[in-house]
Amino acid sequence: MKTIPLGGGDLTAPNVVLGLMRIQQMSDDAVRELVGSARDAGIDFFDHADIYGDELHGCERRFAEAMQLTPAQRDEITLQTKAGIVKDGPYFDFSYEHIIESVEGSLRALETDRIDVLLLHRPDALVEPDEVARAFDELEASGKVLAFGVSNHTPRQIDLLKKSVKQTLVANQLQLSITHSPIIAEGVAANMQGLEQSITLDGGGIIDYCRLHDITIQAWSPFQAGFFTGVFLGSAEYPELNAAIDRLAAKYDVPAIAIATAWITRHPANMQVVLGTTTPERVAGAAQGSDVPLTRAEWYELFRTAGYRVP
Repeated sequence: MKTIPLGGGDLTAPNVVLGLMRIQQMSDDAVRELVGSARDAGIDFFDHADIYGDELHGCERRFAEAMQLTPAQRDEITLQTKAGIVKDGPYFDFSYEHIIESVEGSLRALETDRIDVLLLHRPDALVEPDEVARAFDELEASGKVLAFGVSNHTPRQIDLLKKSVKQTLVANQLQLSITHSPIIAEGVAANMQGLEQSITLDGGGIIDYCRLHDITIQAWSPFQAGFFTGVFLGSAEYPELNAAIDRLAAKYDVPAIAIATAWITRHPANMQVVLGTTTPERVAGAAQGSDVPLTRAEWYELFRTAGYRVP
């Protein structure tokens, strides 16, 4: 398992992490088996959010109840969680009060004294950066949060936060897969008239921005064809792509899911792949992609057969 410096700083993290948004209904044994398979594969970084689960903090609580981590075991892992989405309205809330309340709830649910990484979960159009800064300062000073980042943010939204927030923003969690990669595709097809792929949607190249500012991109839904529209692996809608994946899987002697992981980890931005599966075998298979050295030709072949234009 390859590791990266998260946000270019002192925290070292694996380039494949396990997201735990679907564990609410799993038994203690099933959660432990899932987490154990991740640990066996070299994954010691676990991604949560306050809204994951049937109720607020549900998956965080399920994780803590099942794992019953000792202090020493807690020190061996990195726990990341997210705040800012309010399911039943007002939908998004980056106020000082909400951020503090959410973190306190996560600490209780996770049965821990600190959150290693806190992300702001989807942009709040009504954000007041001074309130975010006030919350971050308090959480940092108390030792309740060690590092901060964002999720689904554009370059300008990050710049707006940085106007007030003094902490380094170490991560930006963005949807990315071979078939859902507009943040990459727009740069490949820059300045091509009449091609939808060339339209800049994120306010100025979020991948390049994150590389310039040492912000680690965390790719969520890495196997989804689109926005929760089903996986592309084995899908009849992507025959050419899957043929290429299967051929490369045979070449590198790994499962197909590892090639889908490797397409993301091959990118020089040092991205992390956030797995959402609850199947231990898929976790183990996907993790193998961390070390697959796709060539440039192979990377672009996957990109092209996914339906994107390579000029």
